[in-house]
Amino acid sequence: METSPKGRTRPEIHKRLHKIKVVAFDCDGVMFDSADANTAYYNTVLQYFGRPGMNAEQSAYTQMHTADVSMAFLFGDDGDLEKAQAFRKKMTYMPFIELMRMEPHLKSVLGKLRSKYNTAVASNRTDTMNRVLEIHGLEGDFDLVVSAMDVARPKPHPDELLKVADHFGVGPDEVVYLGDSLVDEQAAKAAGTPLIAYRSPDLDADFHIRSFRELENVLLGK
Repeated sequence: METSPKGRTRPEIHKRLHKIKVVAFDCDGVMFDSADANTAYYNTVLQYFGRPGMNAEQSAYTQMHTADVSMAFLFGDDGDLEKAQAFRKKMTYMPFIELMRMEPHLKSVLGKLRSKYNTAVASNRTDTMNRVLEIHGLEGDFDLVVSAMDVARPKPHPDELLKVADHFGVGPDEVVYLGDSLVDEQAAKAAGTPLIAYRSPDLDADFHIRSFRELENVLLGK
């Protein structure tokens, strides 16, 4: 486990994490491997309009951003965008949720974390977030769920993490965020929130972990 990010010493890192009271999680790429689900979802829209499926760059982009932003990226400013958005909003995401694969040990580690911390979700998902938790049996494991629908500006802006801090009456530096993308890094930096990078070694984060067992070790000293 890497614990020496750019510009910070190990004692500084542990000092930042010592004051943590809330652990917030991104959804896609952290709690779930949702690449197959998101790819199938957006490809369904693209193919309806006679377009090829997403390439690697498009897939990576849609993993990080809201549905509206992703659609604009995929369709650009041409005449299909408005029609594609209307089609997408009529198309349910429910069949694709079952394609999402929960990361190993997530639920058991969440149960242990809640003995010491409040837990939250801060995700750029919109109206599907609560349904994802319900279908995968996680709806009782978080004290707060913040989606892109709950803030004026989604990630990479800090609004989601600031809303988490405000809800629990703590400072942003008392929330730690578990993320996997550049927008997560940018949001955490803008909010003044420590970041734990999940399987994303290129991010500038306070800790880098490869599994939820390692998260347990970082936050509970196990």
